[in-house]
Amino acid sequence: MAQVTEVFLITENHLFRRTICDLPTNVLNKIFLMLHREIVRYDGVDADYVEKFKYELLSKKEKALFPDDNEFPTGFTDRQVYQMNSKNKIYILERLENYGTDEDKDVYSHCDDGIYSIEHIMPQHRTPSWVKVLGDDYEFIHETWLHRIANLTLIAYNSKYSNSTFEEKKTMKNGFEDSGIRMNIYIAKKDKWTLAEIEECNQYLRGRALEIWALPTTFFKPEEKQLDSYTLDDDSSLSGRLIACFSHKNTEQPVASWVEMFQKVLQILYAEDKSIITKLAASNEDNIAFHFSMNEGDFTKSVEIGDGIFVWTNKSTQSKMSVLNREFKLYDADPTNLVFYLRDENENTEDEAGTRYELRRRYWSYALDMIKEVHGAGSLFSNVNTSKENWSSGFFSISGFNISCIANFDSTRVDLHFGKSKKEENKRAFDALIAHKDEIEKILGVFLIWNRGDKIKSSKVTYQLNGVSIENETDWLQMARFHAEWSKKFYDVIVQYLS
Repeated sequence: MAQVTEVFLITENHLFRRTICDLPTNVLNKIFLMLHREIVRYDGVDADYVEKFKYELLSKKEKALFPDDNEFPTGFTDRQVYQMNSKNKIYILERLENYGTDEDKDVYSHCDDGIYSIEHIMPQHRTPSWVKVLGDDYEFIHETWLHRIANLTLIAYNSKYSNSTFEEKKTMKNGFEDSGIRMNIYIAKKDKWTLAEIEECNQYLRGRALEIWALPTTFFKPEEKQLDSYTLDDDSSLSGRLIACFSHKNTEQPVASWVEMFQKVLQILYAEDKSIITKLAASNEDNIAFHFSMNEGDFTKSVEIGDGIFVWTNKSTQSKMSVLNREFKLYDADPTNLVFYLRDENENTEDEAGTRYELRRRYWSYALDMIKEVHGAGSLFSNVNTSKENWSSGFFSISGFNISCIANFDSTRVDLHFGKSKKEENKRAFDALIAHKDEIEKILGVFLIWNRGDKIKSSKVTYQLNGVSIENETDWLQMARFHAEWSKKFYDVIVQYLS
C-alpha cells in the first residue's frame, strides 16, 4: 500500500510540475500508456518497481520532460496563478495550507460553499493609499505581481477586505492577525506589503513549492542503456531515426531497418485476415490501395507480404507510418500495441560530420541561445534542445499548437502550427484567427502567409525570409535573429487571439 501511495504522490508532482511549466498535455497518454511496459522491460521483473518508476519518469526528455528544480520553482513563482482555472488555483492554495500538518482544513468544500475565497493582498484596484505605499514603480509592481502566488491567499471574509490598506486587512476583526489559515499567519507578521515583502514571500513560497512538489530521486540505474520507444499513434517524427526492434502485442522482434519492420508488421496483419490486404491489392478505390499490388513491376522498390501481394517501400518512414495507421484502422487494431524501439542516434551514420544533420545541429546550437534569450526564462522554448531536424518548435498553453522556427537551404521561416489530432479543431482555430487577419498584419507591419490546408489535418500561418541558407554560416546571425524576433512577435501578437 505504501508503494501505491508513493506512486500516486510522484505522479501528482509530475503532473503539477508539467502544468506549471506549460508543457503539452497531449503526450501524457503516451507517457503513462507505455510506463509499465518500459519499467518491466528494464530487467523483466517487478522488483524495485517504485525506483524504476521514478527513473523512467526522470529520464523523459523534451515534450515528456519531468521539470527539474530550476524550471519548476521559477515557473511556480512567475505564473499568473489567479488566472489559472479554478480547480488548479484552489489545489495550489489547498496544498500550501494543508501540506505537512494533521490539522488540515477542508479547503475544497469551503471554496465550493463560498466560505473561502481567494484574496489579493495587494488589491486588484489601485487605490491612492496603495499607490503611495508601492512608490514610484507602483504600475510595474502591480502589473507584475498582482496575480502571482506571492500576492494571493485564502480568506473567509473577502467582502470586508475589499481594497483596504494592508494595515486594515491585517488588524481588522477577522483580519490576517485573527486568521487560522497558515499563509495569513505568515502575512500578519509583516508590517507593510511593498515590493520587498512580496519578493520575500515569493522566496518563501518557492521553498515551500520545492518541498511540497518535490522532485523524486532514485538509486536505480539500468544495466544497459534503454532504447527510445514510440507507439504507432505517436505524432513524433521518426524520419532519420534507426530502428532496433519492434513489439506487437508485447512480443518483440529485432529488425535491421524500417522496411523490414514494415514488411513484418503487414505480414502479421495479413496472417490474421488475408481478405483486407488482398482487397486493397486488387483495387485502386482508396489512396492506401495504391501502396499494394499483385504485380511486383508496379513499384520501383517493394517487398512481398505473401501470396504474391507486394507493398511499395520506396517512401519515407513517415509515409510507412501513415500506411500502417490506415491498416490498423481497417483491421480495427489498437495502434498502441505496436511499439518501435530506436537505436541511439549516435549510431546513425547520417549524423557524421559534413551531413545535413550535423549542419542542423550546429545551427540550432547557435540559434537556440538567441531564441531563448529573447523569449526569456520559463517560456515556450525553455525546454527545447538542439536537433538534427530542420525545425525547432516551442509549445505554449494550447495543446497541439506550437510556434516553429524552420531553417532551410534557400530560406528560413517562422510558423504558427495548428497540429491537434482532430482536423476540425485545427480548421476552427485557423478560421477564428484569420477573421483578425487585417488587424494582426497591421500590428506586425507585414503580410503573412495563411495556409488553411484543406486537404490535410494541420493548418499554419507563416512569415518567411528568403535569400538565406542554413548551408551558409555567414547567414546564421541573420537567420537566428529572424527566428528569435518573429517567434516572439508571433507569440506576443497572435497567440492572444487564440486564448
